[in-house]
Amino acid sequence: MHRLTHRVIDRQWTSDGFVLRTRVGPAATDIGMLATYHWTADGDALVLQVAVEPEGDWTQPLPRLGLRMALPADIDDVEWFGGGTGEGYVDSTQAAVIGRYRRSVHDLQTPYVYPQENGNRLGVRWAQLLGPANGVRVEGDPTFDLTVRRWTSEDLDSARNTSDLRPRDRVFVFVFVNLDLAQTGLGTALCGPGVLPQYELHATPATWTVRLIPLASGAVKANGTPPRVPRNP
Repeated sequence: MHRLTHRVIDRQWTSDGFVLRTRVGPAATDIGMLATYHWTADGDALVLQVAVEPEGDWTQPLPRLGLRMALPADIDDVEWFGGGTGEGYVDSTQAAVIGRYRRSVHDLQTPYVYPQENGNRLGVRWAQLLGPANGVRVEGDPTFDLTVRRWTSEDLDSARNTSDLRPRDRVFVFVFVNLDLAQTGLGTALCGPGVLPQYELHATPATWTVRLIPLASGAVKANGTPPRVPRNP
């Protein structure tokens, strides 16, 4: 799964938007996922519907199934309506209470001594990610899992100490955002039990939708408080 390759199969404009079809799969194997991305406009928002169809014999659980996007590095203020305040996963929900929360990108991380997957907020209805002047609002249909980091999942996997986790020192530095439909639960059986079968995520056909709404400088109040949006809480 650390050697995924992406190949574009087809792209076309339709009467209501843009459709991109791709194949995603681990290198040197016959298994893969056919993914269709359907973009449509809804006022100032972009609506993205994703449909996936597995190919081949997937015998192992998937770590996660969702989208990853990169935002400008000055994004640092995250407000969401969903599980919190701390991290939560499908098999670790008792401490996650649905509510409205706000944290910095730094405070969304759980600094385990040995770096590993962390910081997920589950059951998110909407999230607003803001910088000094601009940002984006993401709405689920109905929910999504959210992680926001200054490094990729690959960077996290290769780190051996928290000091290894640093924003990427490149010309373009980003904040990386995962919008997941689902994830496999916690546990690797390296220390303690593995994931219980009912919390494993397996390759099956799936469809999910998110709305992306830009928050321009005029939409962000001078005191940094995100605007009130009358859509679903």
